[in-house]
Amino acid sequence: MCGRCEDHGGAGEIAVLLDADGFSGRFTEPGKVVVYKRCGPSFEAEREMETAFDRSRGLAELRSKMSELLQFLGPCRIFVAKSASGAVYFELEKAGFSVWEVSGRPAEFLDSVLKGEEEAESAAAPAVEIPVPGEVSPGNYFISIKEVQGKAPFVSSKQVLQEFICRAGFDALEVICDHVPPWIEMEAERRGYAMEAEQLGKNEVRVRLAREPDCR
Repeated sequence: MCGRCEDHGGAGEIAVLLDADGFSGRFTEPGKVVVYKRCGPSFEAEREMETAFDRSRGLAELRSKMSELLQFLGPCRIFVAKSASGAVYFELEKAGFSVWEVSGRPAEFLDSVLKGEEEAESAAAPAVEIPVPGEVSPGNYFISIKEVQGKAPFVSSKQVLQEFICRAGFDALEVICDHVPPWIEMEAERRGYAMEAEQLGKNEVRVRLAREPDCR
């Protein structure tokens, strides 16, 4: 730890999954996890760990890898990846992590992620303006997460959609994104919506939630 870094446990630490080019990576690809710590006005890499989650080797292997990762992360409770999905995502959430989906290099988003966390924890902090789906016809809504994150990369799909879906005040919702958010199917099912996903092109997916007939 550098002389400018104060030790406050996991406060000010952000773990980032990086690909071979130094950009935020996906859990489905090999990479390394780097824990950054706030040091004065900037962030510095505190520790790093090579990682690969090979789902073909079974659940026991995945749990072993997750145990190693959680031990390595220690008190850190913020995790950033380009996309977080499946068992790895749910294990992190279960362990109390705030999981962010952000594209880019750490220097481009670490400040924004930490600021977002601090604002979420403080009721006195000014609220971050989060876009909401727009109504295109009675009961039918649309939003492009790709467009939102193009303007504000630190805004996650969960921040934009979770509260809207939980209110369940719509008949259908269409979402354009670069991958299916890992939490959305479970949340939709809880609220009585069926989910369909259609691949439109490379890194572009249309997700549609529609109210089940007996829930109308």
